[in-house]
Amino acid sequence: MSSISLQNVKKAYDNETVVIEGLNLEIKDGSFTVLVGPSGCGKSTTLRMIAGLETVTDGDIFIDGKRVNDVAPGKRDISMVFQNYALYPTMTVRQNIEFGLENKKIPKEERDRRIKEVCEVVGLTEYLNRKPANLSGGQRQRVALARAMVKQPKVFMMDEPLSNLDAKLRGAMRVELINMHKKMGTTFVYVTHDQVEAMSMATDIVLMDKGKIVQQSGPKELYHNPNCIYTAQFVGSPQTNIFDGQLPEGMKLGFRPEKVRLHNVEDGLNMPAVVETKEMLGSETIYSLRTPFGVIMCKNESGDMEVDSKITIGVAYSDMYLFGADTMRIEFTEERKKAVISTYGGSAL
Repeated sequence: MSSISLQNVKKAYDNETVVIEGLNLEIKDGSFTVLVGPSGCGKSTTLRMIAGLETVTDGDIFIDGKRVNDVAPGKRDISMVFQNYALYPTMTVRQNIEFGLENKKIPKEERDRRIKEVCEVVGLTEYLNRKPANLSGGQRQRVALARAMVKQPKVFMMDEPLSNLDAKLRGAMRVELINMHKKMGTTFVYVTHDQVEAMSMATDIVLMDKGKIVQQSGPKELYHNPNCIYTAQFVGSPQTNIFDGQLPEGMKLGFRPEKVRLHNVEDGLNMPAVVETKEMLGSETIYSLRTPFGVIMCKNESGDMEVDSKITIGVAYSDMYLFGADTMRIEFTEERKKAVISTYGGSAL
């Protein structure tokens, strides 16, 4: 297992295009850390710099306390799984998994033991003699995972490894990866743009935007205590409702769709609304509601409200977030609560 530390790391191309500037990141030993964010936010570049596949323009990277800026990728004791699997088509599953061990001059008996062990973990034992062309997408992904695992690295790195799989298989593979992490105890660093993958697998989430870390915390903390509007709206589906630009000093009010009640609430904001759309999602229903302050989303277990229904909705003050003019989270003080009541209370549709 290994901890990873990035200190004031910068990545620029041609000394002009700066992708990452002054990045400071601590990845705990044995954690399942997920770097998440939209395309172009710098998450894959960060992963590739840790792995040694991208050079660092400035700053330092440490693995287990050792500076690795000038250490070759093969010497960093890291295994990496890519989006495209990168399997050798002419080799069998066993040969694909064994190839790296042979290069490291691992004795045959030890190779056999490791291959048997890792194939039991990822469910490949019965496919060892098949070639990649005769495997499903999920099976090929397991081969890529097994090939990385069998090296017993200090750090196990994955760059959007599930993005080519269908939704059902992605769900199954997420469970497998969680179990793999528990069994291996190795430091996992995982890159994705999918918040569901991040929230369901990570022990620690690093949310990035424009080459910077917006917030780093566990999934529960990230969801319930976003530090800014970006975090609040990136995590959760539908995204957090924001009432924009009507409070004094540029403050903005936010609340999650599941916190909207389809009735009046005590010690909260109540307002009239009209049901614009209704999406039945099994045990939950998502409504879009037109209010005096704009259209908001509501996620509720009740599917009783019909389109064009006129209703009253409520949100408790304890379920609300306040953000300053700079979009950062601010404290919901009694004085600010009075401003919310003054601005939004008693409005008619």
